[in-house]
Amino acid sequence: MILLVLVASVLIAAVTIYQYREEAKDYHKERLERKEAAIKEHIDFILNGRENTYEVTTENIPLIFKDKIFEIDAIHKLQINLYDLDGQLLKSSKRIIQRDTLDSCLDAEILNTLSNTLEHRYVVKNKEAGETFQSSYSYITDDRFKNLAILNLPYLENDDFLNKELKEFLTRLAYAYLVLILVAIIFAYFISNFITKSLRTISDKMNETRLEKRNKKIQIESSSEEIETLVNSYNSMIDELEASAVVLATNEREQAWREMAKQVAHEIKNPLTPMRLTVQSFQRKFDPEDENINQKVNEYSNTLIQQIDTMSSIASAFSNFAKMPAQKSENLNVVHIVKLALDIFNEDYIEFHSEAEEIIAKFDRTQLIRVVTNLVKNGIQAIPNDSENPKIDVRVFSEVDMVNITIEDNGSGIAEDTKAKIFEPKFTTKSSGMGLGLAMVKNIVETYNGSITFTSQLGKGTIFTVTFPK
Repeated sequence: MILLVLVASVLIAAVTIYQYREEAKDYHKERLERKEAAIKEHIDFILNGRENTYEVTTENIPLIFKDKIFEIDAIHKLQINLYDLDGQLLKSSKRIIQRDTLDSCLDAEILNTLSNTLEHRYVVKNKEAGETFQSSYSYITDDRFKNLAILNLPYLENDDFLNKELKEFLTRLAYAYLVLILVAIIFAYFISNFITKSLRTISDKMNETRLEKRNKKIQIESSSEEIETLVNSYNSMIDELEASAVVLATNEREQAWREMAKQVAHEIKNPLTPMRLTVQSFQRKFDPEDENINQKVNEYSNTLIQQIDTMSSIASAFSNFAKMPAQKSENLNVVHIVKLALDIFNEDYIEFHSEAEEIIAKFDRTQLIRVVTNLVKNGIQAIPNDSENPKIDVRVFSEVDMVNITIEDNGSGIAEDTKAKIFEPKFTTKSSGMGLGLAMVKNIVETYNGSITFTSQLGKGTIFTVTFPK
């Protein structure tokens, strides 16, 4: 509405200016014609009057109008120039005349136009010093309509009066449209408030809509049919949202139990696998006559006991889900614990390197073993079965106040679309081993203010880096 008022005001102002200019042009044209007609009548009166004692010829024009030309100028308030038929200046009412070619001789174009046009009249318009001048040229004839001389009337277009009127009109128009704009703004404000009041109510209710709480329906007493339809749609959506929330909550609880069951199964599988491998290795290598049989039995027993303790801690942790994993810090030799965790694996391509024999840090013994075994197991699963040169490299080193453990494999690597999801608690049976174990590892490491990162190249392998403070 405001824009329409502004556009209308600009258009009306433009049309008004154009109209005033056209009227000014017509006014000056008609005024010059009236002046020219009046002066011609005056000249004819002098030529044919009793006071004229000279023969009416071109040569006698300067004598006939010797003093009369100034009288005509004074009466009609317009300069008068008289030229002979060849364009030479005969007489002028201008008091001081510069006798140059421009003043004393007419241009050939003017003479040709006068003689060849039907009206025998020619008007030239030009600008000098910012002012517009018109010069009209026409013939003076005797009583037999024979051409005697050429009459030239220089006319200055004085637009001061018209410009003043235009300025006053535009000022009044500006005041009128200013009032209209103010009225339009006020009117538009109240109209828009009336129109958008219901929409604001609906918008506020929509912004307050939450899935986890009971949402109120919209109640609007008076509104248009379109708004009422929108309100009814919103209220129907609220009913459907509440029903969906109930179903979603039930599904989420069921899904949580499923995930927890998968997680428990996965975590129990981890210690069971090395226990089985340890027993199988013991069966193959058991020799009653071996002099170190007691020592080996103790090592196998310690390994089994350690894994049983791990299973027991898992069971205890899942019995109290909020405390999983348990936060228990003790001063450990990280190098020794990592070696101990690697002892349960029989793969001869697993290599271990450490920059020192002893790196002390505060961590939970059982959980550190779980971190290492999970990552190494994932590395084993990432290596294809037909690999000719499988390799897993485990390194332990320290940097300032941090301990770093890296597990590098030359397996199949991690695809780009999988990298963002590998730490999600999501069970998988893929040979890459990206399942709940990595989510548990991440949870354990972050519990001790640490972090786990990885770099991977598809078809070349993966490097997991675990960092935690000493």
